Amino acid sequence: MISGGVKGSITMSLCQVKKTFSLEEEKMQLGLDIDVQKLEAEKMRKGNNKAEKDLDSLRIYYKKLCLSMRTTGLGKTSKQWRQEIKEENIKADQWEKKFQDARVRENALERDLLESQNENVGLRAWVAELERSLHQYRSHNFVIELKASLNKIEELKGKIEELETALQNCEL
Repeated sequence: MISGGVKGSITMSLCQVKKTFSLEEEKMQLGLDIDVQKLEAEKMRKGNNKAEKDLDSLRIYYKKLCLSMRTTGLGKTSKQWRQEIKEENIKADQWEKKFQDARVRENALERDLLESQNENVGLRAWVAELERSLHQYRSHNFVIELKASLNKIEELKGKIEELETALQNCEL
């Protein structure tokens, strides 16, 4: 058996070994934590660098946009914009007036066209009536002339019969 002094010494040694393992494990854990923190810090630095580059890029884009706005006239003052809007409204009103005038002229022309078409229809009806009247007149005159011709023929037939009778009387 092991004596009490040795036993106590072994127990103490075991405690020290456990403590040492615990300290080494903690040291290793702290080393890992430091590595993780270093990685996170590196990641943050890279993110920060990217953010700075993006910010620089945005500043350059903003400057270009401002320059572009000045060159295209978008960089006008509000007074200049109000004046331009007023001028455009005046132009729009003028075009609206021209459009209304054109609409009035168009309506007048449509009325005139409709009246002309109605007059044309009336004139065509009148021409048709005149043609019917002329045809009837010619037909009536033709009938009169035909009757006169028939009367003349009857008259001539009567004379021929008289002459034939006179000729027969002369021959006998």
